[in-house]
Amino acid sequence: MLSLGNANAQDNIIDRVEWVVGDKAILRSDIEESIRYWISQGRKFDADPYCVVGEDLAVQQLFLHQAAIDSIEVDETRIMRQVDAQMEYVIQQIGSKEKLEEYFDKNSSEIREMYREQLHNMEMMEEMKRKLVGDIKVSPSLVRRFYESLPKDSLPFIQEQVEVQIITLEPEIEVEEIERVKSELRDYTERITSGETSFSTMALLYSEDPGSARRGGELDFRGRGELQPEFATVAFSLTDPNKVSKIVETEYGFHIIQLIEKRGDRVKVRHILRKPNRSSENIKKMLLRLDSISTDIKDAKFTFEEAAGAISDDKDTRNNYGIMYNKENASSHFTLEELPVDVARVIDGLNVGDISQPFAWVLDNGKTVCAIAKLRSRIDAHQATFNDDYVTLSSMYQAKQGDERIQQWIKEKQRTTYVRINKDSRSCEFKYPHWQFYEGK
Repeated sequence: MLSLGNANAQDNIIDRVEWVVGDKAILRSDIEESIRYWISQGRKFDADPYCVVGEDLAVQQLFLHQAAIDSIEVDETRIMRQVDAQMEYVIQQIGSKEKLEEYFDKNSSEIREMYREQLHNMEMMEEMKRKLVGDIKVSPSLVRRFYESLPKDSLPFIQEQVEVQIITLEPEIEVEEIERVKSELRDYTERITSGETSFSTMALLYSEDPGSARRGGELDFRGRGELQPEFATVAFSLTDPNKVSKIVETEYGFHIIQLIEKRGDRVKVRHILRKPNRSSENIKKMLLRLDSISTDIKDAKFTFEEAAGAISDDKDTRNNYGIMYNKENASSHFTLEELPVDVARVIDGLNVGDISQPFAWVLDNGKTVCAIAKLRSRIDAHQATFNDDYVTLSSMYQAKQGDERIQQWIKEKQRTTYVRINKDSRSCEFKYPHWQFYEGK
């Protein structure tokens, strides 16, 4: 349960500037809001929160400033999904939406915006870090040297890892449901075209793309390769900002699009997304079909690999014998924690070679699919060795090199960026000791 008391024992005082980093002022209220945010996420502070969080925001500003210079962008749709998940989690922890509003002294819309801004800034910071370390070179000789430098009692303990194969089928969507969604979009188009309302208002009210809906459906400038192919074809064909596109279908659902501006090979548009629902009856039918497929595999009528290549709707695994790929470690090995929750749940407890019961799985894009999974292999937990755990050791080496590079980057930015801090905070023990504070009040 969250504590609704003050973030620390210091009394609230009139808002004031605590830090200045470049041309960005960090107010006391910014720090207090962040402290409450982190407490709501379960963070514990081992020092004065005002010192810790004040420096966190100052370091974050170094990254955000560079990210703006480098035109770094993040996936707002994914961020809004994270906002929804965090809001749901915190409400469960604190007891009700009303208690959460009392805790933050904000209404729920203001809290969502606060969460969005916090997550947006953190994601921008992480994207900037990834760019800074993206060219770190790795070779077997460097990884071996790193491995041999580790004390034997400090070698990493490798958790149990599994390889998983999957066959995914999408339940049919009823024609009537598709027509219902298209009819809604045609109605939106008519109301916009007649001048009854604006595209932005309709997007805010009805679009099911949470990342853009809150901005009236607006997307940032995108190139063709950054958009779904079907969406890009229509978006780049638009020439009149007062017109609304025809209905276009992508893997996310059905859209209508309005041009805002074209700039060279990039386009800025707004859109409204509507997603047709898959009926529970059709989901049940697909689960029964997968149960039949599983039985045929067990009866040796065909193999799991053959079925995956022939019928699976998952384009990422269909041409790879159904084997799931772990982007985090660039291999086919996952810990159970790294697998999607729905997949981990059915894999846990299987023996190697076993096939799971059919299950429904909600993908990141919100689409419900049905699947069966096979446990292809399992590696028991063990102390790392160079031959067996090269991928893990390589990742550790990259992480170490990346951390050293980032620490050096921060140190250099501290040296070259104008930074001023309120005199009351100068006694703080900072995590990054190289701040060069200009004199201020």
